Amino acid sequence: MTRRCELTGTLPLSGQNRSHAENKSKRKFRPNLCKVTLISDVLNRKVRLRITARALKSVEHRGGLDAFLIKADNDELSADCLKLKREIQKVQAAKAAA
Repeated sequence: MTRRCELTGTLPLSGQNRSHAENKSKRKFRPNLCKVTLISDVLNRKVRLRITARALKSVEHRGGLDAFLIKADNDELSADCLKLKREIQKVQAAKAAA
């Protein structure tokens, strides 16, 4: 399983450790992934996701998982999150029609 955020698509970056003598050695900058359970208000269910701490902060800032997914680009989201986004849009469209 790749170390990738399901909401923002953040991947590991590569770089170098630099010593005082300016010696270089390869290293990885890995995203701070957390397994969290978020609640979808529209679908009335819990969703387990593996996201970065920064994405969790963004979800809280935007007003919850539903609002974050509606505004998010489809390119960044994982397949599970895209399916969740479509379900949310379908339920919201049904509520608007009624």
